Amino acid sequence: MYWYHTQVLIGLISMPAHLNLPPFDWDATVSLGSLLNDVMVIQQFPTELAKVISIIKEEQWSMSYREGGWSLRQIVHHMADSHLNAYVRTKHILTQDQDVIQPYDENAWSETPDAQFHHEASYLILLGLHQKWSLLLLEALKDPATHLAKTMVHPETGRVISLSDLIRHYAWHGEHHLAQMKFAISEP
Repeated sequence: MYWYHTQVLIGLISMPAHLNLPPFDWDATVSLGSLLNDVMVIQQFPTELAKVISIIKEEQWSMSYREGGWSLRQIVHHMADSHLNAYVRTKHILTQDQDVIQPYDENAWSETPDAQFHHEASYLILLGLHQKWSLLLLEALKDPATHLAKTMVHPETGRVISLSDLIRHYAWHGEHHLAQMKFAISEP
């Protein structure tokens, strides 16, 4: 899925115009206040996901927000996979500056047998993970001079990613996939 997100951001894959998903802006201005807001978005993500899950009918779990896209079930499982990786990346950034991110093939992960399990397992992972992750991020924000400048390198893109980037990206990531899910279930 990293490839897919990258292709959307550079405009090679078009999204339905009426979905209107804003791309992630790696170069956006960052303040401590905006990062605190992003941590709150991460902290509240399971609550927002629960609201969406609660209105999905059983027959809708195999729906997608676009032709050829992941099913709603796969999106929930992807968020658990992705946010688990982000939590581990957070720990690496905090403990091993300039570590290289371990990439993974998001599309291959979306095809493993566990991606067809009931969504509840991944939701429960996200619930506990986001409690722990957001507290870790809040603690890191208490000492921004020490923590926010720490970085990792993504080997596929060569991009140096700071803890600030990671926080902003995963606040965006959750909202991005929630919007896809809401769009899928709102389509006639």
